[in-house]
Amino acid sequence: MNILDIIDKKEKGAILSKEELEFIINGYLNGSIPDYQMSALLTEIDLLGLTDQETINLTDIMLHSGDVLNLGDNITDKHSTGGVGDKTTIVLAPLVASLGVKVAKMSGRGLGHTGGTIDKLESIEGFQTSMSLEKFKKQVSDINIALVGSMGNLVPADKKIYALRDVTGTVDSIPLIASSIMSKKLASGAQNIVIDLKVGNGALINSLTEARQLANLMIKIGKQYNKKVACVLTNMNQPLGCAVGNSVEVMEAINTLKGKGPADLNELVIKLGSLMVSMALNINENEAESMVKENLYNGKGYTKMLEWVNAQGGNINNISASKHVKQIIAPKDLYISSINALKIGKLARKIGAGRLTKDDKIDLSVGIILNYKTGDFVLKDSPLATILYNDKIITDEEVLSCFTFSEKPVSKPSLIIEIIK
Repeated sequence: MNILDIIDKKEKGAILSKEELEFIINGYLNGSIPDYQMSALLTEIDLLGLTDQETINLTDIMLHSGDVLNLGDNITDKHSTGGVGDKTTIVLAPLVASLGVKVAKMSGRGLGHTGGTIDKLESIEGFQTSMSLEKFKKQVSDINIALVGSMGNLVPADKKIYALRDVTGTVDSIPLIASSIMSKKLASGAQNIVIDLKVGNGALINSLTEARQLANLMIKIGKQYNKKVACVLTNMNQPLGCAVGNSVEVMEAINTLKGKGPADLNELVIKLGSLMVSMALNINENEAESMVKENLYNGKGYTKMLEWVNAQGGNINNISASKHVKQIIAPKDLYISSINALKIGKLARKIGAGRLTKDDKIDLSVGIILNYKTGDFVLKDSPLATILYNDKIITDEEVLSCFTFSEKPVSKPSLIIEIIK
């Protein structure tokens, strides 16, 4: 078998066999296939796509390129395809765990304009984002929740291929996204998987058609392994919640579990949580929703968060947030007709809240807080947004360019677009 023949075969639109895909993945992992040849193949896949069966085969090969965890029965996990201001996991995981659902989650770091859960949690003093597999299992058994970065030798093929996709412009390939997400979820031992699939200018996927295609493909892959998978398509044309950054998002997550969260974040947490609880406890969604709402507002979700953070060495009373504050003032009395999530994410990165490469150091204490959302009416000279900064700053004009305004009332956009399962 020859990599050049396989690249040529894919260039002609032919279907690759599982054996050919195994040859490629194993060769790339052991170094016999160099980056430039793998890049050429990834580019052809990005241009021409893969069949569903090719994608299922690729997922299986990547899944078994390393360890596959067995964490016991009925483990539930949630994944987000990445967005701006997406602190959902930090609210959702302890909330669902407070209802008796076992949540074993491995999260990543941010890259580009989207934030990573692990970075955010590290803004809590002392919070440990790594632990042994034995401790991970015990913590899930004892308190129903553990959340770490990558652990053990899970899906090494995906790690190496993803790093190459990031620098070759092939991150937005539907089959490559599906195989990447599902190989990781399957390797981490979850039986119930809820995916927050974000759609819009601040997301990886901009098209609703492509989002539906991706959702159906991931569900199909899940069925091959007898996993329950549900995909919630959500609007990422404006940031989620009000806070964008690391420490500021953790503080917003804490306030949400105290019953004081922004409306859109509450809505998303309740919907995702209802699906997770329904799948894990085998109850109908209406019953699950009542349970989720109750523990969101009665303090039990927050109590579980304290238990979880304490178990991983964190001090929730000590979160690094910058004391340098700048207010961006509304230019006149106007309605907000849109807030560009992508632009806000890039500005947050510019002041140090994000990274361009995986080796960049980020400033956990900086961020942007939106005091208003799309559809809100803003009085002239009101603080439209608050910037927490240190050594890097952005101008008023840069922030104002993220907003569009209207003199007439504007309806608030729907957050949840569609649920596919």
